[in-house]
Amino acid sequence: MEGLTCMKCKQTSSIPPSAQHIRCFGCGSVYSVGHSNDNDDAHVMVNYKGTTECSLDFTKKKAEAKLICHSLRRKLPFSTQASPPLAINISMTEQPRRGRRAFLCGVTYRKQKHQLKGTAHDVNNIRDLLLQRYHFPKESILTLAEEESYNPPTKKNIEDGFKWLIRGIQPGDSLVFYFSGHGKRQREFNGDERDGFDETICPVDFETSGMILDNDINEAIVRPLIQDVKLHAIIDSCHSGTVLDLPQVYDITTGKWEDNSPPSGAYKGTKGGTAICFSACEDYQLAADTSAFSPEKEMTGAMTITFILAVKAALDKNESITYQDIMDSMHQTIKQASKSGGFFAGIRRFFHRRILQDPVLSSSEEFNTNTEFKL
Repeated sequence: MEGLTCMKCKQTSSIPPSAQHIRCFGCGSVYSVGHSNDNDDAHVMVNYKGTTECSLDFTKKKAEAKLICHSLRRKLPFSTQASPPLAINISMTEQPRRGRRAFLCGVTYRKQKHQLKGTAHDVNNIRDLLLQRYHFPKESILTLAEEESYNPPTKKNIEDGFKWLIRGIQPGDSLVFYFSGHGKRQREFNGDERDGFDETICPVDFETSGMILDNDINEAIVRPLIQDVKLHAIIDSCHSGTVLDLPQVYDITTGKWEDNSPPSGAYKGTKGGTAICFSACEDYQLAADTSAFSPEKEMTGAMTITFILAVKAALDKNESITYQDIMDSMHQTIKQASKSGGFFAGIRRFFHRRILQDPVLSSSEEFNTNTEFKL
């Protein structure tokens, strides 16, 4: 079997005979190793939220794939085109109001080589969900984005946003942290990670100011949570499965919680509160932007749009929805869109023809996933 040496980390990976693309297991870089089809109709570009971009070919079941994607769009009970952003100037140094508050962050990496197309829509769609369906006060939603209405999602601003989100919390408060952008992973040597890697999120200036590690996110918004305060995090980025370093990870196939506590014994829990995180994919996987679910064919995060689809479908029927319902719906919707080998061929594991993106649920403590989801 042939081998390929990564130009970045110099690690050598084997190349399966039929593979046209290979992902380095050392740093996650993606390389083309095959020949692409000259037929433009059999070529699709998919953006991945892990600072890599690759093109994947498909030739089989193209008509079936289009029918499935069109069917999914028709089922959407809403438009994926969000309302124009609200120009609300929120100071990150002031005390937020009691009750519900949210910190939303969308990073486009405009004019950079890793630019993403769907994150601006993601933030606006999540904002609309919080405002219209969960009645968050608009003065309690802090947004960082690369639009004139907002402050930019720099590393310092994101860190200040974490402080704002936690400042003066009191029992009964409901907090939301949402991030859409690139995520990476890097080797760690302190024994805090079971897989030996720290997961990160990438601010707009990550190439000069650095990334934000899972350890730092945990310390900033998980450990300060006091009793009767609940945080929901929704992270749409590559390698985001345990990006909050929460000690419990839910296995959707067995219906059981798995211990994700650090081997080092470091404490990653709260001060009595609860932290729950919906992540786009497993730590070793990539997350994608796609237009498959948009009637307007706009790029959105596959995880974000399937999360919103699940929640809104229940709320439109005046029905409650559980954490299990949300996870099942997200998995099933992505699988339905990808099973034909069509557009969602871009959201597949490269070697085994499996879906690349498996959403993950993690928590600071075990709980019954049939509990109603509330914000």
